[in-house]
Amino acid sequence: MISAPRCTLLQATEELGLCKTYNTGEMETFSYDDRDNFTHSDNMEIFLTLAEKQYIVKYELEGLRAQRDVRIPGLDDKYTLHHRDNIWQKMSSAGVVVDTFPLHNRVQLKELGKSWYSGNRLSQPLDSVNAYFGSTMGFYFSFLDFYTWSLLPPAILGLSITYLSSEVQKEAVEAMAGLEAEIHKEESGLAISGHMVQAVFSMLWSTVFMELWKRRSSSLSYRWGTLHLAERFAEPRPSFHGDLGVNPVTGRVEPLFPEWQRDLRMALVSIPVVGLFLGMVVLGMLCFYWGENQVMRLHEEWDSVVSQMLLYAPSVLHIVYTNVLATLYKTVAQSLTEFENHREESAFQNHLTAKVLVFTFFNYFAVLFHIAFVKQDVALLRKRLASLLLITQLVNQVTEVVVPFLVDRFVSAPHRTESEDDPEEDKFRNQIKLPVFPGLFAEYIELLVQFGYLSLFSCVYPLTAVLLLINNVTEIRSDAYKVCKLFRKSFSAPVANMGVWQIAFEVLSFVAVMSNCWLLTLSPQLQRLHDEGHMSSTNIVLMAITAEHVLIIVKVIVAALIPDEPDWIRKKRAHMQYTSMQALRQQNLPSEEAQISFNV
Repeated sequence: MISAPRCTLLQATEELGLCKTYNTGEMETFSYDDRDNFTHSDNMEIFLTLAEKQYIVKYELEGLRAQRDVRIPGLDDKYTLHHRDNIWQKMSSAGVVVDTFPLHNRVQLKELGKSWYSGNRLSQPLDSVNAYFGSTMGFYFSFLDFYTWSLLPPAILGLSITYLSSEVQKEAVEAMAGLEAEIHKEESGLAISGHMVQAVFSMLWSTVFMELWKRRSSSLSYRWGTLHLAERFAEPRPSFHGDLGVNPVTGRVEPLFPEWQRDLRMALVSIPVVGLFLGMVVLGMLCFYWGENQVMRLHEEWDSVVSQMLLYAPSVLHIVYTNVLATLYKTVAQSLTEFENHREESAFQNHLTAKVLVFTFFNYFAVLFHIAFVKQDVALLRKRLASLLLITQLVNQVTEVVVPFLVDRFVSAPHRTESEDDPEEDKFRNQIKLPVFPGLFAEYIELLVQFGYLSLFSCVYPLTAVLLLINNVTEIRSDAYKVCKLFRKSFSAPVANMGVWQIAFEVLSFVAVMSNCWLLTLSPQLQRLHDEGHMSSTNIVLMAITAEHVLIIVKVIVAALIPDEPDWIRKKRAHMQYTSMQALRQQNLPSEEAQISFNV
């Protein structure tokens, strides 16, 4: 068990750029020299959260470097510590340090569970989540909460359109039953206008949602003390390797790896492997179409309950295939990014996220885009979307919560039984028997896919938001239970927002404009005008392009009218920057006076 003294914790707080409450009651960037003017700076139990203290200990350990060459007794010469070697990395590679993880505080965890997933409250204790698990976890659950309740407007609109339009009701039932929807011309007017309203609303809703989330994110960042995190020169990742040399930026002796070798590895290995997996996505899509044709033929011949149930078989098998492929690809993408040997952790995470996002978009949306843009089969698109919403969410709940719960209950729990009389050290050791938390990557991917279904294709299936809302209300509690009970506690670096995930959601909201405008050109109303000769194909395409440009302009205007930060946050940020500059000036002032005196 490793902890840190007060002076180390306070110095690291300044180095990380964390903000704390000043004696004026305002949040200020912490300064070690001015520590006595910060509230509770003499009491680390109050001044720093549990997550911050645990991360600082890890941060300090990973920054330890050898000051001279020294051989470690009992280990081979290859594990000799050379000057500026990372001690923690060397100890880990030698097997001296087997694992590192933060310990749960049983009292705090129990109280958090009561107010988070065990009680009847609809709101989440986000401040407590941030204090116990860190801002990375806090921002995820805050976004999940904000996104879930933001689904209410599109859900209400979708229910209204379905209730008011008998044709939309018929389409929804037929999509659920796996049948082909037949559009009746005498009832199509209301249905098509409803789909148009849903499409325009989804495009505008996605913009307003993201802009309001940015404002909420900045407010949380201020409240949690991460609004003004320090920009510092990143140390090499523990697994970064290369030939020892002098870093031209820092002048330190450390491993160096040529950029051209990294680019060569990406070009010759990473890109072809990613392309191979994208080809496997296409293969799965072709198999899905083949299976769809086969079961449709069987249903036409048999026309029985069994054949009707078989209509869902290709979708179910394809969903299972995409999920298995996504799980395999995540492991491969991790190995590829490690092979590329990125020096900084931020570069490693950005390349890994980019690989996964490209594959995720292709894996989950390729079939839908192909049905919409190539096959132009709105009925099949509606049936496929309904299948994805129902089956994928069920599979995710089972794999994310039910399976870990069963493994923990019947496999892991019997090996970590303990009583109140057991030594505290044994209780701590039992925590290592919990599985390592896999991170929030899969959780963000799930939300991104949901957001894509809603913003890209909900105009053909207005009940999309309703199904997502029902799923996410339970998702909040199941994710909370999973984090608290089924996995080991994880370290959490201070963050000011969701990072690259926020950019991914914004990009998807712009793609939604093109998708919805194209889907509206496939509406029976416009197709009937085309068949009757009132509108040519060229005019329909020009109309869609015009609508797309107008809606993009509207989205840009709406985004500009809603500032990313509230006015009071902008003033707080400017004030923090000013006080930081003043503090730096005060630190440099004595040396400047000495220089002037010497010149005189």
